[in-house]
Amino acid sequence: MKKSTVIVSIILLFLLSMNTAIFAEEAEKNGQEPLNLAPEAESAILMERDTGEILFDKNAEEKLPPASMTKVMTLLLIMEQLENGNLTYEETVRVSERAASMGGSQIFLEEGEEMTVEDLLKGVAIASGNDASVALAERISGSEDAFVKKMNEKVKELGLKNTKFQNATGLPADDHYSTSYDMAMIAKELLKYESITEYTSIYEDYLRKGEENEFWLVNTNKLVKFYPGVDGLKTGFTNEAKYCLTATAEKNDMRVITVVMGAETTKERNAAISQMLDYAFNHFETKKLFDKGQTITNLQLLKAENKDIDIVASESISTLHPKGESMDDITTEVEFFPDITVPLKKGDQVGTLYVKKGEDILSESDLTVDHDIDKASYYTFFKRSMQKLLKSE
Repeated sequence: MKKSTVIVSIILLFLLSMNTAIFAEEAEKNGQEPLNLAPEAESAILMERDTGEILFDKNAEEKLPPASMTKVMTLLLIMEQLENGNLTYEETVRVSERAASMGGSQIFLEEGEEMTVEDLLKGVAIASGNDASVALAERISGSEDAFVKKMNEKVKELGLKNTKFQNATGLPADDHYSTSYDMAMIAKELLKYESITEYTSIYEDYLRKGEENEFWLVNTNKLVKFYPGVDGLKTGFTNEAKYCLTATAEKNDMRVITVVMGAETTKERNAAISQMLDYAFNHFETKKLFDKGQTITNLQLLKAENKDIDIVASESISTLHPKGESMDDITTEVEFFPDITVPLKKGDQVGTLYVKKGEDILSESDLTVDHDIDKASYYTFFKRSMQKLLKSE
């Protein structure tokens, strides 16, 4: 990656971290009271998903136990494996003794039972099943410990500084912690896999339908049913963590992420989430620039078998602004990495798309290839060389 790109990334992260302070200063200038959207929560944050802009936060960098919100990261690694083809929805997973022995929230898997990945995913996303989480972790990495190592590697990859996982479930463990900000950023990454909300939005479903051990799934996130637009993501509770929730909702093409940690009751937790969502949807709007997977530009790679490569958006890309504010001077800028080599795998990043307002960078997003790119064969190289030779004559 270019040195300039790294500098731009650092500047952008600094600007994003200042958003809450800027909104607070503007409120004070206008004679408004400072925002107090989560009075009963120990920590909270409100973020617009596409831009990553923070609209409100309270103690968002405070390290706290995340309880079952840990499964946001577990779900992220599961969705990555499904995306890259190392896991399929139809595949059956045999449940180990250890997975079946998990306490807390569970879907009551039995040792030796076989269940499809899709049903286990439902068990995690809807019912917060610890047993389902461990079964999938073992399928992906061989053991929960190895999976947890991947979880913490992903934390570093995302540039998060205040999160450390000891298990895939969120069950109480020493030195297992996160923050509202980090949980929002993990959720932001998870939501790149847009199909995840097809599962986290389900309010009720059944596993083993029609069998003797049929199990009724009921979503632990009641806002899925009672707040229009909420379609995820993950609740959490332990005696130490108290009531937690990482939630997301979409309205009028704007998707926001909210996190509450350390609420005393579910009522207080859900009220804080609802207040933050109300604030976001009442005061802000977005303008969609590109959908995930939309072709942004193309690139010629002479060493690729097919040299004309479509370059696509890795995520939904939008601008965010207060309602009524003009956003006419928005521009986009593409920067490719200087040393792109083939072969490439689907989803590999080859550059960055910057969204700018004037000279200010509003956001940056990865540009990726939408399919595997093979290295050109010797025959292809020969043919291109001959074509170039003929053209020069």
